[in-house]
Amino acid sequence: MKKAWLAALFILATATARADDAQDAKYYQRARTAVADLTKIVAPNGIQDSYKRKIGGVEQYISVRGQDKANPIILFIHGGPASPMTPTTWEFQRPIEEYFTVAHYDQRGAGKSYRPTDGETIGSTVNVAQYVDDAIEVAEHLRAKYGKEKVVLMGHSWGTIVGMGAALKRPDLFYAYVGIGQVISVRENERISYEYALAEAKRLGNQEALKDLQSIAPYPGDQPITRERIVLARKWPQYYGGMSAWRSESNYFFLGPLLSPEYTIDDVKAIDAGSLFTLGRLLPEFVTVDYSRVKAFPIPVLMFMGRHDYTTPNAPTEAWLNAVKAPYKQAVWFERSAHMVPWEEPGKTLVSLLQYVKPLTEKAAR
Repeated sequence: MKKAWLAALFILATATARADDAQDAKYYQRARTAVADLTKIVAPNGIQDSYKRKIGGVEQYISVRGQDKANPIILFIHGGPASPMTPTTWEFQRPIEEYFTVAHYDQRGAGKSYRPTDGETIGSTVNVAQYVDDAIEVAEHLRAKYGKEKVVLMGHSWGTIVGMGAALKRPDLFYAYVGIGQVISVRENERISYEYALAEAKRLGNQEALKDLQSIAPYPGDQPITRERIVLARKWPQYYGGMSAWRSESNYFFLGPLLSPEYTIDDVKAIDAGSLFTLGRLLPEFVTVDYSRVKAFPIPVLMFMGRHDYTTPNAPTEAWLNAVKAPYKQAVWFERSAHMVPWEEPGKTLVSLLQYVKPLTEKAAR
């Protein structure tokens, strides 16, 4: 039951590597060594940097990888709010690094940036505005450190809330914004996701799912979206393939950190701890997020949408993109994906970045 509960916390579609499996990581050491060797950047002009830096007054872990320093930088903002991508990038990112330098950072309270004392030391700073300011500071740092005029901003799930905020506040820093599993209206997403799960449960005669879903009806309704309600509401859409298409589980993601060369066993355990730490603090603000009020976007905006995504359903995103005024906008559909687009269709992710995003960096440079 713990595993299902953690999967439901993937709000924003992100739970974490399973702590009960983490103790077995020592048995994976040879595989971790192989992964480290496979992903090692050996190109003379390549970048493979990992370090901690104070961002917003808090030490946060930054990982930067690419085969050629001349390539444009993508700043990738992870989901969660405390589900870092750094321990699973080895699963999909290597081909992207041929054409882009990719930067990740474990946000405050997440992964390698989490500390057991965070509740006392940074609890009051766990809010959307601070996460947005952190992303802006990371972007400024990357520009200065690697000598770039701008970077590409990309967000996944919860990270799209942060990314949209950063792009709106400091558009001068970014060539373009790419949303994957974009959050436009949290309450509308919750409604669509819930209705999908309820329809599937009825169609398949799943009495357990029906009992769970009916216990929180109407959802979200006019009641507060509490931790208990959102966890239960997320459980069944994800079970019915709303996180990973045609899959009831996403073990490739939850177990991936156990093979990460960048993560120790304590780092893996910290993913779960960070999720618990941040969720309660961010949930009241998270459920009020509504970017549908944004009628104009200052930079090129692209949405990578998994056709089967019922973790952050696409309808609000598609409607917003059709209506918004922007210098350039593009919807890219991934027909074999749900919420986990880069993992589910890594090939098309790369092709789409090359087709739609890289030209925006080259045009700006001319």
